[in-house]
This record gives sequence, C-alpha cells and structure tokens, in this order.
Amino acid sequence: MEFSGRICMLAFLMALGPEFASSSPGVQPQTAAKQGAHVEKAAFGKTPDGTEIESYTMYNSQGVSAKVITYGATLTELRVPDKNGKMGDVVLGFDDLEPYVHGPHPYFGATIGRYGNRIAKGKFTLDGKAYQLAINNAPNSLHGGPTGFDKRVWKAEPVESKDGAAVRFTYLSKDGEENYPGNLTVSVTYTLTNGGELKLEYGADTDKDTIVNLTNHSYFNLAGAGSGDVLKHVLYINADKYTPVDSTLIPTGEIASVAGTPLDFRQPTAIGAHIGEIRGIGGYDHNFVLNGAAGKMRPIAQVREPESGRHMEVWTTEPGVQFYSAIGLDGSIKGKGGLTYQKYGALCLETQHFPDSPNHPNFPSAVLKPGTHFRSETTYKFWAK
Repeated sequence: MEFSGRICMLAFLMALGPEFASSSPGVQPQTAAKQGAHVEKAAFGKTPDGTEIESYTMYNSQGVSAKVITYGATLTELRVPDKNGKMGDVVLGFDDLEPYVHGPHPYFGATIGRYGNRIAKGKFTLDGKAYQLAINNAPNSLHGGPTGFDKRVWKAEPVESKDGAAVRFTYLSKDGEENYPGNLTVSVTYTLTNGGELKLEYGADTDKDTIVNLTNHSYFNLAGAGSGDVLKHVLYINADKYTPVDSTLIPTGEIASVAGTPLDFRQPTAIGAHIGEIRGIGGYDHNFVLNGAAGKMRPIAQVREPESGRHMEVWTTEPGVQFYSAIGLDGSIKGKGGLTYQKYGALCLETQHFPDSPNHPNFPSAVLKPGTHFRSETTYKFWAK
C-alpha cells in the first residue's frame, strides 16, 4: 500500500472514533511474505448437464481462509478470527452445490453481471438502439437477468500474487446473452492477503458498445453465518447522499442528502437503530453516493460486531454502494450446517455503479466501448479487537 493510502486510512479511522480505532492490518505496510499462503483445489459437485464445478480455497499465513467456486464465481466461505482468535465463517451460503444451482436463493456470494442491480422495466437505449431485457424482478430487470453471471460456470486458475493466495476467474459473455450487446470477456480475481484482506479485482473488455456493472453479492454476518440478525452490528458509510427510489426500487434520478433520514450512517450507528423508520420495504435496500473520487481506491464503509469484536472495512473504486439488510430472508432457507437464515440475518455492501444508470444521464456512465478496459476493485479488510 502506498504511503498516501496509509495516511488516508489513519485519518479515516480517527474520524470514526476510538471504538473503531484498531491495529488494522490495512494501516500497516504490506509485505511480500507468503509463508503459509496457498490455494487448494477440490471438486464441488456437478451441474444437471454434468459440468464439473470446482472449489478453490485460499489460505493466508494467519489461517484465514476464503472458498470460491466456479459456479457463479461465488464466495461460499470466509473464515476470520474473532477477538479471542476463534475462527468463524462470516458469509451466508451452502455446504454443497445443489442449492446454489436449484435455489431459490438470493445470490449468496455470487459475482453479479452483466449489470448489477435494477434496470427499469428492463429497457435501455444505447447508440440509438432500444434493448429489452428479461423481467425477473417485476416490473424490472435485476442482476443481469434470469441467467446472469451468478448462474454461469466460470474458468478458474490460481495466479501468482505478491500479496498472498489468489485465484482468477474468467468468463465470456457472448453477444446477445440475456439480450446484452457485445462479446464481453470478464475476469474477477480474488486475493486473500496475509494482512487479512479479501481483494476483488474486476476486468472486462468488449467488441461492441455495451453496459457493464459488476459486483459481489456476499451476505455478511460478523457474529457468524446463521447466528441471528445483524441489527446490533454498528455501521459507518462514508456517503453524504443517496439515490431515492420509486415503489419498484428504481431511482427517481434525484441525488438527495442523507441528513435527517434513517440512511445517515456518517457516524457509526447500529443497523437496528432506525430500521423501523424505513417505509414500504421493511428495511434497507438503498444505493449510497460515496464520497471521494470514483476510480480511486478509498475507504467507504466499516462494520463492527460488538460481541465477537470482528471489524470489516470496505475500500472501493466504485461510485456507489448498495446497503441491503437481508429483508428478503424469512427463515425458509437452510444454509451451512442446517442453520436457517432469518430476516436481517446478514448485511450486503455491494459496491457498484448506480441502479438504472443507463436511463439516467446524470448518473456515472456504465457504458463500455471497444478499445477501453473496464476495471473495478473492492477490498474487504478484517480484524478483531
């Protein structure tokens, strides 16, 4: 990490106050040491057509581990220590492939594309041509359609990284897939560093003008997956504004202040403190307009779980983040170890371009053209205090 980045981090932690201050590994210079860092490959079942799915488990030198499968380039497990050094899995998911394939499940840990979040009525116009996408979240299109990147089989291989154990996933989304234009070559590289960071680096290239918005849909519970709700988790989001939505969760086009609303997380606040004030949908499912320059890596959020002492900090190059409080979970889904996932049983911080950007010229553009390279990076940093 560059010196300027460490100064930015220190200022960020000081602004959050003493309860968030820590010896976060993100503050310390990274080393190239990889003692104990490695990747283990294993079988993870077969799809109904017989395609073999693989899992890749990354380990760092401290015993932290992250497992990703080739179905949906999905993060299925992330084990990090609590304040007593006890490892715990902090992401929701399943023990085997079958529920990932047959579901239904709400995108647990999946890589989302070609366009993450919603597009109004599944319609957008590009270069004067109108496109109609599938409606899979009536009356809108959601997360790339019925067979988005989360339901595709990716290729994967371990790659060399000075930071730790890393696996690169690649996929070719062909011209016309889910009615998006252009052959899109996509990659996402997961790196588990020896400093307790999970880095996600996205890349994409196209041969025709298209729209791209890639993200990861991990559901985090820092007390442990399936351990209950996250209402006592303390959240900070570095955003002064958000994008208001209509009754179908499509942005109105306005960019409004969070001041005086239940969306004001500019000071560390328990998720449950104002959740009852959210009208209509029963919780949080909102896009925040992040402070700082998009395209530059900067700290945008932090979460603290009081009992375990686990902290998670989020850095990204993206202009927005969707905070989702798992309002769609209702106890009907059985996850890892047979545990059920309850309402508010996790939180998602999906770094992204704004929802429905192709239909809002005042939003950051999600258009990718031939000869230009899409790049996005998000890092989740973990420590315990």
